[in-house]
Amino acid sequence: MKDIANRFTENPLLSPSDIPPSREGLEITCLLNPGVFQFQNKIWLAVRVAERPKQSENIISFPILTEAGTIQIIEILKNHPELIATDARVINYQGIDYLTTLSHIRLLCSEDGKQFYEPENYPHLVGEGILETFGIEDCRVSLIEGKYYLTFTSVSPSGVGVGLRTTTDWKNFQKHGMIFPPHNKDCAIFEEKINGLFYALHRPSSVDIGGNYIWIASSPDGIHWGNHKCIIKTRKESWDSKRVGAGAAPIKTEFGWLEIYHGANEFHQYCLGAFLLDLEDPSKVISRTETPIMFPKTNYELSGFFGNVVFTNGHILDPDGDTLTVYYGASDEFVCGATFSIKEIFSLLKKV
Repeated sequence: MKDIANRFTENPLLSPSDIPPSREGLEITCLLNPGVFQFQNKIWLAVRVAERPKQSENIISFPILTEAGTIQIIEILKNHPELIATDARVINYQGIDYLTTLSHIRLLCSEDGKQFYEPENYPHLVGEGILETFGIEDCRVSLIEGKYYLTFTSVSPSGVGVGLRTTTDWKNFQKHGMIFPPHNKDCAIFEEKINGLFYALHRPSSVDIGGNYIWIASSPDGIHWGNHKCIIKTRKESWDSKRVGAGAAPIKTEFGWLEIYHGANEFHQYCLGAFLLDLEDPSKVISRTETPIMFPKTNYELSGFFGNVVFTNGHILDPDGDTLTVYYGASDEFVCGATFSIKEIFSLLKKV
């Protein structure tokens, strides 16, 4: 495999200790998978912040949101016979799945794209209502006709779906509820209408027939979606053999829509690859990389809250049209950056 990412020497750009927790009694465990956008001549990150109470020796404790928006702390003895806690991210207690952390979205900005800070007077985006009691995660941002579309993972005991909020100023938001019901995530909206329609990549999942594949859908208004089609599947005995999912909004090039996506294998190693879609009919896949364009290899990518992971849902294309700056989550704990050459990515694409 050939890793073609040029990692920032400043990595990690953000660690859990770099920003304060949202409230007293919680600590930040992870910073993950930022959405990326440009606003007021700055580069902004919509960072997923995962929090929980400080852990004690014999008890697992974690927060959930109530329907009223208050935080409830659940505590479970580690030796409880009805507890399954083999995964750092999810536990099962008395037959019900819970996340070990509660996530919200925090806005940070930068003049140089490397040194980020939290500006004043911008809200935290938090879970609201019965479908977001386990938090909101992994925000992707698309700018369409002057409006920012934020898609994110909404998590609750009822399942994992895709929520949508829109804004023009990042201080006032219109909430559109859940646009893709469970089980669905990894939703990236194209930043341009095609033949008058919105398009989005998304990832419904099945534990029985089918799998964790990338689908495409279209919409007349960006809220109500249909005409679903499966376009990218996992590949046996490959780096993306168990699940695939979209990164940020596809990049328009003269040859097609270029999408950076993540794939994982049976060892839960997450890498990045790419595929190309037809400009006029993005449900048609033109080509795809056979090997990853980036895989975990540095200490901060191999070791962390959940190691052996590189995962992106945000990027910035430089004015030169070739340099793609990708911001990514490393080992489910750190926020990092790397650049890619679009031309070099194209050189690795193979017709399908």
